Amino acid sequence: MGQSPFPLPPNEEARLRALDAYEILDTLPERSFDDFARLASIICGTPISLISFLDDHRQWFKARIGLAQGETPREDAFCAHAIMDPGSVMIVEDARADERFARNPLVLGGPKFRFYAGAPIVSPAGEALGTLCVIDTEPRELTADQVEALRIMATEVVSQLELRRSILKLEEAVLKQGIYLGELEERKRDLEEAESRLIAAAMTDALTGLPNRRALKLKLEEEHQRARRHGTDLTIVMIDIDHFKDINDTLGHQAGDAALATVAHLLKQELRTNDTMARYGGEEFTAILPSTGIEGGLVMAERFRRTIERATWDFRSLTVSVGVSSANSGDTPVGELVKLADNALRRAKKSGRNCVRGPAEPSAA
Repeated sequence: MGQSPFPLPPNEEARLRALDAYEILDTLPERSFDDFARLASIICGTPISLISFLDDHRQWFKARIGLAQGETPREDAFCAHAIMDPGSVMIVEDARADERFARNPLVLGGPKFRFYAGAPIVSPAGEALGTLCVIDTEPRELTADQVEALRIMATEVVSQLELRRSILKLEEAVLKQGIYLGELEERKRDLEEAESRLIAAAMTDALTGLPNRRALKLKLEEEHQRARRHGTDLTIVMIDIDHFKDINDTLGHQAGDAALATVAHLLKQELRTNDTMARYGGEEFTAILPSTGIEGGLVMAERFRRTIERATWDFRSLTVSVGVSSANSGDTPVGELVKLADNALRRAKKSGRNCVRGPAEPSAA
């Protein structure tokens, strides 16, 4: 027998039997797996994310984000290398600089892969069935937290496989004997609830309970597209707690955390029905105001500022600086809209803080 064109795990036969037992290959898309792929793409900030399984000759994608094809030959699969070490996340920062992949068809042509990170999907018995992987067309790195999140999600994919297999077995029993309907429905509810909890946790800031930066990015894209479709205004407001570092330095991080949670609560109370408040990061918050022009945005921004200034604080008074930007009919790209609001916020800080600033006035000719 000739040498295999791809690396083979020492337990290849057992691995293929375990994969076959899950009855997952060539099945239709399922929301739970699609959501995991989408979540991996969001957390790692990559345009491509895949849940792949490797049989004896191909790499087949159960879920895919940002890639059209549904499978590749196993000899072209980065994941064929990732499953060789089931206990580690394989990271290739630049495929062109890696002799294993420099001449790979997926690197030289087609999607032009550059960055790859794959967390093996490992069965309870230890067989690596495939990977949850994220891919970019540019070289890059992941943070330690992103790598750990990828590993945790790959473990959760296995839990989904186990639950799915249990449901298939129960459905088979129901068809044969007409029993166990209650247990089947309970397992399905458990599956849906576990999925919902995982997605909610990944989209929520644990300290304030507000949507986090990942959720903000998705919501802002959604509202921007809606504004373009309907020809409506969209305004964002960026809010920064003044001199927040002094609280951490003088009173400690526990007091700082309490201040952040209270500010988040106060700001959220001022929102209208369709508005969204998120924690942008650190001591900074961002409000999305749909169907709102710059004048209305400035009014809301002043309301936010006044609410924090007038609040009663146990340790010391707090104020915020606020920047506002607006797009008519979605004519300003999302990235530019955020940049304009951030520039306005910087001007508010330079103006002495505890104030609101909107778009910069054009320079005099």
